[in-house]
Amino acid sequence: MKNASNIVVESPIDGISRIRLNEPSTYNALSSKTLESLINIFKSLNNKNETKVIIIEGSGKGFSGGHDLKEIRSLKKKSKYKKLFNLCSKLMLEIVEGRKPVIAKVHGAAFAAGCQLVASCDLAISSDDAIFATPGVNIGLFCSTPMVAVSRKVSRKKTMKMLLTGDPINAKYAKEIGLINDHYPISKLEDEVLKLAKKIASKSNLIIKIGKKAFYKQLEMPLSKAYQYTSEVMTKNAMKLDAEEGISAFLEKRKPNWKNK
Repeated sequence: MKNASNIVVESPIDGISRIRLNEPSTYNALSSKTLESLINIFKSLNNKNETKVIIIEGSGKGFSGGHDLKEIRSLKKKSKYKKLFNLCSKLMLEIVEGRKPVIAKVHGAAFAAGCQLVASCDLAISSDDAIFATPGVNIGLFCSTPMVAVSRKVSRKKTMKMLLTGDPINAKYAKEIGLINDHYPISKLEDEVLKLAKKIASKSNLIIKIGKKAFYKQLEMPLSKAYQYTSEVMTKNAMKLDAEEGISAFLEKRKPNWKNK
């Protein structure tokens, strides 16, 4: 386990690495320092063969309240604002473009950039009492970068309502609109997240990497181009040893022995 003052990273167990935001006194604010640390942590985990799945969670009362408003108020200069928001965007891209599936384990509130972080993760599971919001409009700072992630998971009108009102939504509604995958009582949250992570970790690391990259890439393409691209991806995938092993294991009614090749 690696410990920083603001983040805890647990070494992989059964292929699952964990990142815990560890500044409960600031509601796990995504300060410049935290964003830089998270970028480096995700880069490192994405290059570790022993890590197959990443879980990110928050300590204390909730997941994350978003940017550190005291830091934002102190910046004053355009160059400093730009650096902060570019750092945040870089983190979200690192998650989406990274090799490993990332699961957000959410309790309490995920607001503004915290909500953006949830939306950027490949999967998100929350407690029943979790709430989500893009409340920047309430303080005169529209959630423009959070809306990039949220609008790619949630329909336009529902996203716009969140952005224009700043009102929080509950876990049940967040699931209905596609912001999260599921929600559970807080007492069951850990078990359910771990069950999901273990299931994903049991698959071929290589094939998961191929599939994750293709999924996000094809979303940005016109339909005909997407089919052309994914046909090429599946052709190359079919040539991998793990595809041969997986098909053989299915036909022979046995568990596959993945080689990640």
